[in-house]
Amino acid sequence: MNIGIFVNSKTGNTLSVAEKLRDKLVSIGHNVALEKIVASNDGEMNIEKIVISNPPSTQGYDMLVFAAPVNGFRLAFVMQAFLRSLPSLEGKLLAGFVTEAFPFPWMGGNQSLKGMEKLVQAKGGTLSATGVVNWRSPDKRDVLITQTIEKIAAISR
Repeated sequence: MNIGIFVNSKTGNTLSVAEKLRDKLVSIGHNVALEKIVASNDGEMNIEKIVISNPPSTQGYDMLVFAAPVNGFRLAFVMQAFLRSLPSLEGKLLAGFVTEAFPFPWMGGNQSLKGMEKLVQAKGGTLSATGVVNWRSPDKRDVLITQTIEKIAAISR
């Protein structure tokens, strides 16, 4: 299976989880590309004005995974802009996860995933596996990373 992981990461936390996911998916036999989502005006808060630098294509992948941080209790604006720019996701196998600094998913993670799901649904898709990784506690974080990776890997089989 060809899998694209589309990741927006400011501090490197989300990217580190995406890299672990990539390694897991490769270890079970998939071809995986890690595509970074970067905006030339990263600090912009108006989603309509965000400019994605060299937006990667979602074509040619059997499965798409979207990964982003939580910013201000919402899905990162850059990922929101990227998801809005996509063509139809109908019939695609989709997954997504977010990372957040707060210790509990209800402190922005769940809301961010709902925002991601809403944007994906607007494109005709559904997230089949999701996860929230809370960064504050290292022990809890490692468990959440493992759980998120396993949930996403399970739908790829």
